[in-house]
Amino acid sequence: MASVLVVEDDQFVRSALIRHLTEAAHAVRSVGTALEALREVAHHRFDVVILDLGLPDLDGAEALKMLRGITDVPVIIATARDDEAEIVRLLNDGADDYLTKPFSVEHLSARIAAVLRRARGTGDAPAGAVLRVGGLTVDPLRRRAELDGHRLDLTRREFDLLAFLAARPGVVVPRRELLAEVWRQAYGDDQTIDVHLSWLRRKLGETAASPRYLHTLRGVGVKLEPPR
Repeated sequence: MASVLVVEDDQFVRSALIRHLTEAAHAVRSVGTALEALREVAHHRFDVVILDLGLPDLDGAEALKMLRGITDVPVIIATARDDEAEIVRLLNDGADDYLTKPFSVEHLSARIAAVLRRARGTGDAPAGAVLRVGGLTVDPLRRRAELDGHRLDLTRREFDLLAFLAARPGVVVPRRELLAEVWRQAYGDDQTIDVHLSWLRRKLGETAASPRYLHTLRGVGVKLEPPR
């Protein structure tokens, strides 16, 4: 069971989501505006937020940025917009996943389950094992990463991706495996991986053109290895 906040102004859609999530044994609270959503996350702890973009008081994309300013709760965007550039912007602004309306309740349940699995961590490294790759140190148990002694400020997804690669130094990990093991998805858009790799590179002080730790092999996958 998870604690879910539904942010949706359409009363019909909102009622359907509440009914389905409640039947799935989730504890559900719901609001119809962005400002109400901000008040809810400020006063209650949620496991996941379902956020509609077409809110009456504030665009959902702006609401997402404001949510990210006060909480790292996983956010699934529910939107009727299917513009690829906007979806990438939402991922850049901190969305954990998105669904394009209309979607089935089964699809929503699968996405919630996947987000909750990711939120609990990678679960890949042995308990207590600290991973070291060059000057990079990753502690999966404490969910802490440092580069040359300086702590890295990583989102949940960035940490999961980094920890998964750090547990396999020098090994080229196929994108399909990253989607399955980090995103818990059988399929997906490669651009999602590229966006998160770009964030990680920036925080590791490198670029795709001048990589130090993260190396992409076109058409194959990604590997993490210490700088030469």
